[in-house]
Amino acid sequence: MNLAALSDKTIAIVRRDLLTAIRYRTGFLITAAGTAAELAAFYYLARAVGPDFRPEGIDYFPFLLVGTGFYTFLVTGINAFLVTVQEAQQTGTLEVLMTTSTPPAVLLFLSTLSAFAGSTVQLAFYLGAGLLWSRSAFHPNVVGCIVMFLLSLGIAVAFGMFAAALQLAVQKGSALVWLLGSGAWFMTGTLFPVSALPRPLQWLGQWIPVTHALTGMRLALLQGATFAALRNEIAILAGFCGLLLPLSLAVFSYTLRRARQQGTLSFY
Repeated sequence: MNLAALSDKTIAIVRRDLLTAIRYRTGFLITAAGTAAELAAFYYLARAVGPDFRPEGIDYFPFLLVGTGFYTFLVTGINAFLVTVQEAQQTGTLEVLMTTSTPPAVLLFLSTLSAFAGSTVQLAFYLGAGLLWSRSAFHPNVVGCIVMFLLSLGIAVAFGMFAAALQLAVQKGSALVWLLGSGAWFMTGTLFPVSALPRPLQWLGQWIPVTHALTGMRLALLQGATFAALRNEIAILAGFCGLLLPLSLAVFSYTLRRARQQGTLSFY
C-alpha cells in the first residue's frame, strides 16, 4: 500500500468521523460541562488538602491535572481500538473490513485516529483551562512534552492492539480497558505520588508504562525539565514501545488469523 492510498483512506475515515461528530454536536456541550465540573472538583480538593502537600515538588492541583487528564487520554485511546472492533462485530462488517487490501492493523489504527484527535483537543483544553485557573507559574519544555506525548501515544497504541486482540480471541477486550481504567490507576501516580504506596506496589507500578508517561509529562510540562532530567523516563518508555508495539501487532495478527480459521471473527 503506497503513501497516496494511505492518505486517501485516512482522509476518508476522518471525514466520516467528523460528520458523525457534527451530527451529534450536543455531545461537545455535555463534554465541556463535564470537564468544567471535574476541574472544579479537583481544584477544591487541592484546596482542601492544603498548600503544604507538594508531591514531587509540584503544587497538588497541577499534579492532579496532568495525572488525571493524561491518564484519561491514554485510556480513551486504548478504548478506541476496542470500540472499533466491537462496533464492527455488532454491525457484521468486521469480516468485510478485515479482507480489504489495507492491512488489518493499519485499518484498525486509522479507525482510531479521530478518537485520538478528539482526545488530544480535549486534553489540551483540560490542561490549559486548569493551569490558567490555578495561576501556577510554569515553564514547559515544549519539545520534551512532544517527545513524552509521542512515546505515550505508542504505549496507548500497543495496549489498544492488545485489547482488540483480546476482543477477537475471547470477546473480553473490555477486561483490559477496565483493568487500566479501574484497577491500575492508583499504582501509576495519577492522583497521588507512587512513593505513597507500599514498597511492593511501588515496584509493581514501575513496570506499568503509564507511570513513566505521567512522571515524564509532569517533569516536562510543569517543571520544564531538560532532556538530561527526562533521559530516564524517555529511555524506559522507548524500551516499552520497542517491546510492546511489535508484540501487540504479532498478537493481533495471530488472533485475527485464528478467528478466521475458527469462524468466530464476528462473535461478540
